[in-house]
Amino acid sequence: MKVDGNIGGRVDGTGGGDVAGVAGQAAEAERIGLDGVWTTEVSRDPFFPLLIAAGRSDTLTLGTAVAVAFARNPMTVATAANDLQSFSKGRFVLGLGSQIRAHVRRRFSMPWSEPAARMREFVLALRAIWHSWQEDAPLDFRGEFYAHTLMTPMFTPDRNPWGPPPVLIAAVGPRMTRVAAEVADGLIVHGFTTERYLREVTMPLVARTLAHAGRTRTDLTVSFPGLLATGDTDEQVESATAVVRRQIAFYASTPAYRPVLDLHGWGDLQTELHRLSVRGDWDATAGLVDDTVLRTFAVVAPPEEAAAEILRRYGDLVDRYTLYTPYPMEEDVRRRIVTTLAAGRSREA
Repeated sequence: MKVDGNIGGRVDGTGGGDVAGVAGQAAEAERIGLDGVWTTEVSRDPFFPLLIAAGRSDTLTLGTAVAVAFARNPMTVATAANDLQSFSKGRFVLGLGSQIRAHVRRRFSMPWSEPAARMREFVLALRAIWHSWQEDAPLDFRGEFYAHTLMTPMFTPDRNPWGPPPVLIAAVGPRMTRVAAEVADGLIVHGFTTERYLREVTMPLVARTLAHAGRTRTDLTVSFPGLLATGDTDEQVESATAVVRRQIAFYASTPAYRPVLDLHGWGDLQTELHRLSVRGDWDATAGLVDDTVLRTFAVVAPPEEAAAEILRRYGDLVDRYTLYTPYPMEEDVRRRIVTTLAAGRSREA
C-alpha cells in the first residue's frame, strides 16, 4: 500500500491557499517519505500545482483527485494530461470526477446527463486521442456525448516517450464504480467510506465487474483518502477530532452518501443531518456524529497507533492510502505516521 498526501491547498486541508506554497509542500512530501501527492479541484485549477510539484520532485507520483471531467472536454484534458505526463517523466496520474449536476450546469455552464455513461465515453475518448498521437493514426472517435474526428499535424503533439498516463475515476455509487472497474486504470474511493462498506459493497462489486470485463484486480489501482484525526498531545487530537467530526457531518448530510450509513443502520442520521443542512444549521450537525460514527469513518489515535490502525483496516484492501487531514498537522507527526506505515508494510512483505 502506497501512502500519499495532498498539496495545493491551505495547511488546514481546504482548497484555497497560495499557489507559491506548492513547492514547499512537495518538498515536505519528499522529506517525510510519501509516495505521491494529489491535488483537488476546489478553488483552483487541479493541474497547475502538479506542474510546480513535478519541477520540485523527481520521485513523487503526481495526481489529480480529482479534476472535474464534465467541466472540460476530452481534448482539453488529454492535452493537459499529456503535458504533465511528459514533464513529470511518467509520474502523472489523471484522476477524474463527475461533480454534481448543479455545479456542472450552474457553475461551469456545461451539459449534464447520464454521468456514468458520459464518464465511460470520456475515458474512451481520451484513449482514442492519445492513441492518435502516439501511433500517428487518424482520429475518429464518435460517441453519444463526444465526437473527435479532426487531428492535423500542426496540432499533434510529439510522441510521448512515457506513454499516456493512467486514468482513475472517482466513484460513490455503483454505476460509476462499475465504469471505473470496466474501463479505467483505477478507482478513487470517496473519503466518506468505511472499512465495512469497502469490504462488503465496493470491492465485491469491483471484483464482479473486473471478471465480467475480462480483467483482474491487478489491472485496477484502488486509491482511498482516509479521514484521520491525530496529534502529539491530547489537545491536538481533540482539536483534530472536532474538525473531522464536522467533515463527517457534512458528508453524511448528502443524500447520495446515505447507502454507506444505511449499511451500518444509521440511515435516520442522514435524514436529520440533511434537514439541519437545509436550514443552514451546520453547528448542530457535528453534535449528531457520536463517537461510534466518528471512529467508524475515521482513524482517531496518536501517530504510531493511527498508522497501525490504518494498516489493520485498509492494508489488504487498497493500493494507495491518502492521509486525509482537514486541519494543520506538524511535519514531524506526519513523518512518524508515514515511517510507521512503511515499517508495517515491510513486516507484512
